Order: sequence, then C-alpha cells, then structure tokens
Amino acid sequence: MRKKVDERIRTLIENGVRTRHRSIFVIIGDKSRDQIVNLHYMLSKAQIKSRPTVLWCYKDKLELSSHKKKRGKQIKKLMQRGLYDPDKGDSFELFVASGGLTYCLYKESERILGNTFGMCVLQDFEALTPNLLARTMETVEGGGLVVLLLRSLSSLTSLYTMVMDVHDRFRTESHSEAAGRFNERFLLSLASCKACVVMDDELNVLPISSHIRSITPVPAKEDSDELSEVELELKNLKEQLNEDFPVGPLIRKCCTMDQGKAVVTFLDAILDKTLRSTVALLAGRGRGKSAALGLSIAGAIAVGYSNIFVTAPSPENLKTLFDFVCKGFDALDYKEHMDFDVVKSVNPEFKKATVRINIYKHHRQTIQYILPNEHEKLSQVELLVVDEAAAIPLPVVKSLLGPYLVFMSSTVNGYEGTGRSLSLKLLQQLEERTHVSAKGTKDTGRLFKKIELSESIRYASGDPIESWLNNLLCLDVSNAIPNLSRLPPPSECDLYYVNRDTLFSYHRDSELFLQRMMALYVASHYKNSPNDLQLMADAPAHHLFVLLGPVDESKNQLPDILCVIQVSLEGQISRKSASQSLSNGHQPFGDQIPWKFCEQFRDTVFPTLSGARIVRIATHPSAMRLGYGSQAVELLVRYYEGQLTSISEIDVEDEGKTPRVRVTEAAEQVSLLEENIKPRTDLPHLLVHLRERQPEKLHYIGVSFGLTLDLFRFWRKHKFAPFYIGQIPNTVTGEHTCMILKPLNNDEIEADGSNPLGFFGPFYQDFRQRFAKLLASTFRGMEYKLALSIIDPKINFKDQDPKEIASDKYLQSIGEYLSPHDMKRLEAYVDNLADFHLILDLVPTLTHLYFQQKLPVTVSYAQASVLLCIGLQNQNISYIEGQTNLERQTILSLFIKVMKKFYKYLYGRASKEIESTLPRLKEIVMEPHSVSVDEDLNNAAKQVEDDMKSRAAESLFTPELFQQYAIDDGESDFQTVLENNDGKIPTGGLISVKSSRSAVKPEKVKDSGKSDKKRSKDNHNHKSSKRRRS
Repeated sequence: MRKKVDERIRTLIENGVRTRHRSIFVIIGDKSRDQIVNLHYMLSKAQIKSRPTVLWCYKDKLELSSHKKKRGKQIKKLMQRGLYDPDKGDSFELFVASGGLTYCLYKESERILGNTFGMCVLQDFEALTPNLLARTMETVEGGGLVVLLLRSLSSLTSLYTMVMDVHDRFRTESHSEAAGRFNERFLLSLASCKACVVMDDELNVLPISSHIRSITPVPAKEDSDELSEVELELKNLKEQLNEDFPVGPLIRKCCTMDQGKAVVTFLDAILDKTLRSTVALLAGRGRGKSAALGLSIAGAIAVGYSNIFVTAPSPENLKTLFDFVCKGFDALDYKEHMDFDVVKSVNPEFKKATVRINIYKHHRQTIQYILPNEHEKLSQVELLVVDEAAAIPLPVVKSLLGPYLVFMSSTVNGYEGTGRSLSLKLLQQLEERTHVSAKGTKDTGRLFKKIELSESIRYASGDPIESWLNNLLCLDVSNAIPNLSRLPPPSECDLYYVNRDTLFSYHRDSELFLQRMMALYVASHYKNSPNDLQLMADAPAHHLFVLLGPVDESKNQLPDILCVIQVSLEGQISRKSASQSLSNGHQPFGDQIPWKFCEQFRDTVFPTLSGARIVRIATHPSAMRLGYGSQAVELLVRYYEGQLTSISEIDVEDEGKTPRVRVTEAAEQVSLLEENIKPRTDLPHLLVHLRERQPEKLHYIGVSFGLTLDLFRFWRKHKFAPFYIGQIPNTVTGEHTCMILKPLNNDEIEADGSNPLGFFGPFYQDFRQRFAKLLASTFRGMEYKLALSIIDPKINFKDQDPKEIASDKYLQSIGEYLSPHDMKRLEAYVDNLADFHLILDLVPTLTHLYFQQKLPVTVSYAQASVLLCIGLQNQNISYIEGQTNLERQTILSLFIKVMKKFYKYLYGRASKEIESTLPRLKEIVMEPHSVSVDEDLNNAAKQVEDDMKSRAAESLFTPELFQQYAIDDGESDFQTVLENNDGKIPTGGLISVKSSRSAVKPEKVKDSGKSDKKRSKDNHNHKSSKRRRS
C-alpha cells in the first residue's frame, strides 16, 4: 500500500538543502531501515548535484550485506524462513546495489575522520556513545541528513531504562544498577532541536516533534551581486594576491576568509625556508583544516620542497587533504600522469587510501604518508604535516617534532579521544619555548604560530545540529567559562553535594549549572572527551561535589562554582572475587584502586574495604593556586570521616537516598503517537549541603592521576601516600599512572597507632623499597625532584635520640654489606687519596641503606639529590649537571661530603662491632676496708708475737723434750762423774753425762729441717743457673 509522505518531512529536507543546514531524523520501529531509501530519494531530489554519499555505521552486524554473493545467500535464507518481502526488498536492494555506501563499525569510527558524506545512518542505538555521536554526525555536509534507527518501543520513555553497552563498564560488584540519565537528557534535547524529527517506521511524526507543525518552506536564495562583509573581505584578499605565485592560484580555492588567512600563513612559513617554524591550526569540525593543509602542501611543491611527509592516525583520515593537494595542483597547472602520479595503498586495512604522490615536473618530489610512530623515517624531511594531531598520543606527536618545518592541525572540541591534550600541553610548551628564544639571541630557537578557524565550511554558519550537539555534549563550553563575581577566602567556602537526577533533568537552570561544571573540566584537564558526560550521568558509583562561596539565598541566581570534585565509590568486593581475580590474572571494570592494590600486594583483604576514588578535581581558571582545591579536598575528607554530620544523624540509615523516580510508569498507558515528553517536575534540590546528607562509611580515599611533580606535591601536602606507579607510560600523555591513598579514621580496622598512615603504613614502606630499586631501570629518566618526593626520605637526624640510633632499626653490622677492603677504599676516597670512580660500586649499596633509613646521617637536600642520581639512578655527573644546573666541582663536593658522613658513621659502627668481639677480663670491684692499713699491720704483728710466745713457751716446757735428759738412778756414768769431781758439783752447776736414751724430735722440727734442705737445694740450683748464664 502506497502512502503519501508528510509534507513537513519534505519541507525540512528542502529547507536544509537551501540553507546548507543539516537535519536529524529519528525513526522508531523494526521496519525503520526501509524508510532510509525514501529519505535518500527526497534528499537526492532536493539537491541539484550528484547522488549523496551515505555513511552507514553499525555495532557488529548488518542486516543485509553490501557484497553481491553474500547478499544473494542472505536473501535465500530469508525466503526459506518466510521473512523476505519482494516489494520492499527490491527497493532497498537497489539502494544498496547502486553504490555510494560506506560501511563502518563503531569501533573503527576513527578512520572516517576528515571525510565528508551527504547522509549518515546510525543503527544499534544501544551501542552509541557521546564520542560516536560527535564523530559521525560531524562528517555530514550542509543540507545532509543524520538518520538514527531505533527498534520498536512501547514508549519513548523506555529509552531512559534502556541498557546501553557502555553500562557494563560502569557496573561494579557493589554498584550494579546503572541509571539512564544521559538518554533522558538526550531525548528531551531532541524535542528542543528545530531541525530534528522523531517519527515511527511509517513516517508518522510523533508528538515530541510538535515544533515541526509550524515549519514553513525557506524561499530559494536568488543569485544576487550583494556580498556579505566577510565574503567581500575574501574577494578583496583574492584580488590582492592574484598575481603572486603560488599564493594567488591557491587562495582562489578558499571558501572562507579564515581559511584564506590560514593558507597565507602556511605559505609565509614555506617561503621563509629557514625550516624552523611550527604552525598549529586549531578549529572545530568542518572548518576546512584539511583543505587548507592540502593547498599549502601544493604550494610547498611549487616552491621546490622535495621531501614532504604527512601523518595522521590512519591514511583514510587524509582523504580530504590529498583531494585538495590535487585541486591545488590543478590550480597551479600540474597535470596528473604527466606531472604527478597518485599512489594508492595496497594494504587491505587502508582500503585503497592515497599514501603517496610522486611529482616530477621540475625535479623529483614526493608527498609521502607515514604512520605516526615511524618518526625514524624523518631524517631527510623538509616539511612534516600532522593532521588530526589530537587523535595521536601526545608523546608520539612530541617525537615527530624536529629541525624541519612542521604544520599541525587539530580539532579543539575533544571528540578525537585525547581531548585538549594538544592545546593545553604541547602548544603551551611550544609557545613558552618561543618566548624564551625571543628574549635570547636572534635566529636561534623555533618560531611558533597558532591559527584558529571559526567560520564553518562543511555546513553554513548557524547550523542547528551543530549548536544542538555542542549543547548536548558540552563541546563548546571552553569558550564560555563564567567570570567570578568575587573570590571569597577558602575558609568561608562550603562543599555541596550535586543531585545528578536534577542536574541531568534538562531544566534551564540545571543545564546552565551543568555547562559551567563541564567548562571547569575542560579548562583544567587535558583528557576530556564527550564520554565523560555519560560517565558522570549514568555510572552508579559516581558522585559530584562543588565548592561554592557564601550563598546569598535572597538573590535568585546560580552561585559561582569555584571547584568541582567527581568521586567514585569503590571496594566492598568479596574475598572470593578477589582471590578469583588473582588466580585468573584478570581485573574487572571499575574499582581501580582495590584491584590494583590487590594485584600489587597479593592482598585479598583490602578489596573488601570500602573507599572512594577522586576521579577529577577541577578549579576555576581564575581561582588557580589560591587554596580552593585544598579546601575542597579537606572538606571531602572531613565529610567522609563523619566530622561534618551531626551526631544525631549518624545512626540514620539511607538518609536522603530516595528511590529514583521511574518515568516509564505513566507513559505505558499511552501509545507512541499520543505520548508527550516533558522534563520532570518532582525532582529534589540540585545542591545539598554536606551537613544535610549522610556520608557513606569509608576506610580510605584514593586518587589515580598522571604523575607530575606539581600534582604529586599537592596530594602529598594532604597526607596521601603512593602505593603504585605504572612502569609503562600512558599512551595518550606519556605520563606514568600514579595511585595514592589516605586512610580515614575508622574504628573497624586495627592499626599501629604510632604510624600516621595506620594500616597502610607497611604497604607504603614496601612500595618505597620497590620504587627505589626500579629507579635504576624503569624510572631512570625520571626527574630527580619527583623521584625524591616519591621516596620522601628522612634526611635530618639531628633531633634523634642517641639511644634510638643504637636500636635495631638502624644498621648494626656492616660486614653484610661492606668488606674491610671496601672500607679501606672508602677511607682512601674521603681522605682525597683516590678518585670517586674507585667507590662507585659501593654507592648504590650505601644509597639504598640510607634511603631505607638504616644510616642515621643528616644530609642536605642538595646532597640527597646528588646521592639519588648517582646511587639509585646510576647517572653520570654530566647528567646531574644538566638536571640541577650545578657545576661539576660543586656536585663532586656535595658527593664527597656525603661519603665522609657515611664513612664516619660506618667507622664508628665497625669500631664498636670489633670491640664487642674481643675477650674481656673479669672486672674486680675495689671497695675500701673497714680496718685501716696501720691497724691491720699492728693487729697482724701482735698476732705474730703472740704466736711466737706461745710457741716458745710450748717448746721450753715440753716434758717429752726434757725426758731425754733425765738421769736414771744407779747409772754408773753419773757416779763416775761425781767421783771424778771428788763428789762435788762444779761451780757452774753443770755436769755432762752421756745418756743412752734416743733423742725425741717434734714434728715441727722435722718440717723445718726439710724446708732447710729444700732451701739449700734451691740455693744450689740458683747458683748453678748463674754459672750457666755466665
């Protein structure tokens, strides 16, 4: 059955063609694909030119193949199953077979950058992301159509609860229910887009597109001689440069004044021929960047440049660029096949894209495509052109720069994947170098120029789809950062919780607040993409906080946002899941800090704890480095420690956690053709003071960020400590990923009270030791200031207690680390008897001991820096000179001072160690006697006298001794004596009579005799020894 198409649909398409504005058609229904043929036919009729090309994007499966044989097999299968309708099939088959279709998987959408199509078809709505929306819609030219295919829906509001593919990445074990806030806002925004029509698969317009009722045809623009002011400027520019070669012919190909100025700037750098300029071209999509580069390359060939290299993420991105190189050649009277040849790629991945142009009109010249990582091929290059530079990782772009002319182009809206990394990082560095060289001597350094294009070429200015997409994805917020009315002291500012249901409700005030928040994100961070918006809206574990100054509620206006913090709740993972993840070596999405901690320390307890990860913190550009970020972090920590909530509210469960309003219930009773979609009215307050919201019970707060010195010092100032630094640099920024933690005051965990880091202390010490060892290899090129901040060594031991220095935590035995010969070499160096090379093998050992706080020696910061560079990073003195801007003699002086301090301490430890091994005499305690020496001598003398007297008395009056002298009666000898003396006793009274008795010798007398004999013997021996000596 044939049906007349609604005239309003035809009018919208024709108006778009006349005004060079794009249109969106959202078709709902299982047969929506069949209406693409009709829309394409109406577009072809409205355009007075060749058949519009079609870009068809899909997730993983096309309903019908573009390959003839495959299509035949598919039709046969459909006929067998009774699903093939010949009437409808013929028209669609004819549409597919007629060609002009480009098929693209969503995951390969990067290859369509830089291309232009007349129509874009997006199927598989559940696979769409904000990045894909921006990337695909911006390839459509003015007057073209964007067609969005949706399956049958009972109600439009069922989109709110549709499970999107990206939601799988948002879910975690403890937060499994993703919300559909982004889809809700997307659908409501369609109702406000004047160039959008939502209809069913029979082209019936739905009530959500009620604005189309009042559409009227735009009168066809009549050819007139009147030119706008901008067009007049461009015409004058072309006339002024008409006679100049090669500028004149090339400038005639430009469509806007911006593009003309860009081409002139490029050609000025080419004609300069000093090869020391870098020119960056920044613009939104569809502004003619690739065309300007292509025309400039043609001009470089005309001037005589021989080797020109072009790079982009893929050669398919350079289709427009090479097309305009050829158009430039045509303008310069170069003939294909006579003056130049175009070489197509034979690589099936590049799909016959142009990869080389050989020119041989005057001499051999080449324009060659190279992959971004092939910078080693640039040895002979004169001009390097980098297109879509923001889609190439920043370190790779840096490696491409060199002593030759460099042209770069990139979009600034951030949907190439790396966001504003190019403009915020690389271009800023190039500008700084230019300023430095400008202050110095002339003709040194590189010149840097930046060009920006604002006029659109792909479609006319004022395109409703561009403004709708910019508002939906907050793409153009970087130019609309609100000015601050005042800068209050940080201590007067308060942190507020942002209700995401209200933020993404598409109310006027909510939209303004969201745009301001995203403006701070884009201005502060260089890793932005539209996908961040969907993460903010739908991720169940994410929460938003804003720092506001004192709010005057009497004024009915939105307060100034000073700082935005995005937090993701993590943890509460079962030990079973943690053990399984360790055994499988696989980490699920989300919960970055718990899984990384579990992997690094093989610990299954930590993932069971609950924590929060600060995903982003962005401060207003006018309020940088004024303490607002620090105030926001401090308030957030206090909030999660329960310091901001009153005691009476602590036990209240689920306070403020009202169930999300389900918007599908009322709409289920209404048909699709009668349903009217409006923003919800029963919404909570947008901002909630932290005193009025119950905090989640957390054990820690963590952060994951790209490691830079300023960022690391900011977090260390707030008592965060690292536990992981990635050894492989990030492919986008070239920075190492760093994860840090701060334990919160919590009674549920037992920890050592003496350690300020609580339960995290031992893990932090383990990380420091591992990092110090990796400084010799992976992190050898890291800046010494950053490395020293990460290790955070104790370098001042002046206030240390001497008893504590003697404790076991410091080095006790040096024999395990240094031999006696090592000590002698160290002594020779500190005594200036040897060069420092003699002890270089000892420095790593001593440095590791020092940074492990085993050597309690006080050194200065400069000495510690030199020690780290030589001992841990194994760098030479020349490297340290470049890093520290110190002279060689100063560095060596600092080094020998450290070694002297080390030797002094080690020598003292060695002396004590040797002394402890020597044998020791038993210590005799000398105490004073109670009796003096004189008294003692007198007492002894008296005792000796008494002994002598008693002995004498005993020896004189012993009867046994006198018995031998007794005279027996009647002895003849006695009688004889008396007779001889005439019987008288002599005058002396003594008579001598020989006795016959044997003498009695007492024991003592015997002993004394023996001792006399012994004494005489000793004397004899003494005399004989004297004789021998003589």
